[in-house]
Amino acid sequence: MMNPDLRLLLQGNISRYSLVTATAKRAREIVEEAEEAGEIMEEKPISLAIEELLNHEYRIVEPDEIRKKEGQE
Repeated sequence: MMNPDLRLLLQGNISRYSLVTATAKRAREIVEEAEEAGEIMEEKPISLAIEELLNHEYRIVEPDEIRKKEGQE
């Protein structure tokens, strides 16, 4: 099981909410792409999504409204 350092994933002041939402969304996309291609997944899609984030292959763009809310708490 992958256990990355959250500080690496939260660089650029990305909120945890955005990280979780974006990772889940990308994992669903990975599953859909594999199903369309008829591939059998050997790795968990969430692990692949996190790996893509760590390798800067996938970028989270966070709306200003979320950043403002996160900063107020």
